Amino acid sequence: MTTIAERVSQLAEEMAAQPPNEVMGAFAQEQADLAAGGNPEGVIAVGKTLADADLLDPHGAAISFHETLGDGDTVVVFYRGAWCPYCNIALRTYQAELVPQLARRGVGLVAVSPQVPDGSLSMAEKNELTFTVVSDPGNQLAKAAGVLTGPSQAARAAQLQLGLDLTAVNPDGTVGIPMPTTLIVDTNGVVRWIDVHPDYSTRTEPDQILAALDTVAAR
Repeated sequence: MTTIAERVSQLAEEMAAQPPNEVMGAFAQEQADLAAGGNPEGVIAVGKTLADADLLDPHGAAISFHETLGDGDTVVVFYRGAWCPYCNIALRTYQAELVPQLARRGVGLVAVSPQVPDGSLSMAEKNELTFTVVSDPGNQLAKAAGVLTGPSQAARAAQLQLGLDLTAVNPDGTVGIPMPTTLIVDTNGVVRWIDVHPDYSTRTEPDQILAALDTVAAR
């Protein structure tokens, strides 16, 4: 089984083989700064309820956050968008290695990003995802979870150089994005476990999620 970290390492090697440039340097510096900064203040605590929010499914239909939750525990994953290579790696890995394990446990998986519904549909189709993928216009859930952030000024300029304008990707016209975060919530949205990754090149591994589910179930 190949981990997310191993796949990210392969991507890093491919990037390192390219000639150094200001764009990649800006992203590398941003990742280093985010990792050094650690978790932001105000991250939702275990035992608190992640409030309901009005979301959109990949076809633009309205759906509430609590409607996406199952009868038991649900794994909720915040990701930045279909444009993020690390997000694609993570969600593909979850589809291949986590979803079958969750199905055996009767646990659902919901992936949330602030991008327009077309982006959610693109993410689901491109990676052949069978779990729920929804859009969170205005980053309502990310704000409630305390994990809302945005690109640094240099990273924003680098994104624009690559043709990525977050104000066009996000339906609210902002550059807000969530820190990659994984939560386990119960059917009422009460947080039972949370793992935040300020450095967006790192993600919660499937084995970590399964271990957390075991711990939560034993409480």
